Amino acid sequence: MEKAQIIEILEDWNFWTKDHNAGIPREEYLQKLAKLAETEQIIVVLGVRRSGKSTIMHQYIKKLINRKVDPKNILYVNFEDVRFGEFSLELLNQIYDVYLEYAQPANKQYVFLDEVQKIKGWEKFARTLHELKKAQVFVSGSNSKLLRGELSSVLTGRHLDLTVYPLEFSEFLIFKKIEVKDKLDLIAKRHKIKSLLNEYLQYGGFPLICLKESKKELLQTYFEDIINKDVIESRTIANVLKIKSLAGFYLTNAGRRISFHSISKFQELSLDTIERYSYYLEEAYLLNFIKKFSYSVKEQERTMSVVYAIDNGLRNLVSFKFSQDNGWLYQNIAANLLIKRFGKDKIFYWMSPTKEEIDFVVKPGSRVQQLIQVCYNIADPITKKREVTALLKASKELKCSNLLVITENYESEEKIDSKKIKYFPLWKWLLQYSKRHKFLDK
Repeated sequence: MEKAQIIEILEDWNFWTKDHNAGIPREEYLQKLAKLAETEQIIVVLGVRRSGKSTIMHQYIKKLINRKVDPKNILYVNFEDVRFGEFSLELLNQIYDVYLEYAQPANKQYVFLDEVQKIKGWEKFARTLHELKKAQVFVSGSNSKLLRGELSSVLTGRHLDLTVYPLEFSEFLIFKKIEVKDKLDLIAKRHKIKSLLNEYLQYGGFPLICLKESKKELLQTYFEDIINKDVIESRTIANVLKIKSLAGFYLTNAGRRISFHSISKFQELSLDTIERYSYYLEEAYLLNFIKKFSYSVKEQERTMSVVYAIDNGLRNLVSFKFSQDNGWLYQNIAANLLIKRFGKDKIFYWMSPTKEEIDFVVKPGSRVQQLIQVCYNIADPITKKREVTALLKASKELKCSNLLVITENYESEEKIDSKKIKYFPLWKWLLQYSKRHKFLDK
């Protein structure tokens, strides 16, 4: 590639001679990124496509510049730029050499490689810069296989990861210019917050979707890009239509237990193919599979999982259902927040031998921390009895007394058989989990 072409592309993306609008700051991620950077390890920013990884990297670059780092000591390369043409390790080395010659960085360098999975062998480049202490390296990717196999062994002990998710509801409110300062402010703005929750339920939390009007069109583009760029292009997929059909099936059935055996018959694909395709979709961050809680790892592996969509907007785009599905949408939102806070290997569902169910078992350590039911309409006596019976049974078996039912609007606390059960509206629970709204804990 010609040197002049590379300089032109780098000038367009970097802060050497001009400023860039980096959007609305996502402070929680910026703080985490700064803390990870203190270790001087290679920082890997992962997450579903369009969740805001590139924007967060740009926001962090601006913070570095505000801390008096010379912009020419910072290199940002966006491998989504089609002008780069063919991608190779040779191109990556050429880009870096052109940067050194053109920008002439004088002090510590910061190198940001965005969507780096397009470059085969990038990990060797990153490791070399790291070990020679030439630069601190930040990379991003939209597929978790970025850190598996040979790559993982090359970077063992040299990298730390940050996973970026679509906006959680508290961030969504900030993007909508709603700030909640205290409990009185919460009461004053509750109607607006509930109204925005309905939008969040329907269209999800991708940052640009939140800000733009053409939401369905953008969501359709996101779905196609995730499947085509982060699943199909990085794999050998024999049947493209089948994997798109499988993705649609999972999104439509978010919150439900799934069986690979049943899906195999329904999709007319082998069990092995269904398992592989499902894993590819999970690697691309489109889905999460939650296992049944059991103290036996063997039982966890052999029982059905519950599938959740990374974003309600994508789920609704594919399923064409909304009004009659609020319960499932509530559950999907709760699942994503719990997974973000604790990690999906710490979140389970529970089922008794007599089929009583608990939506979420939160077990971040050696003991179960909380049992959560999601019930959109708790006013129905039969529904309430079912949810409470399951909680009491699970509480006894799992030795956990922290019992919660997430509802649409009902807020209360009841004591049954010496067990205290809290009922909390979803909108308020989502804010309670935010670091910005700690006053709700009081």
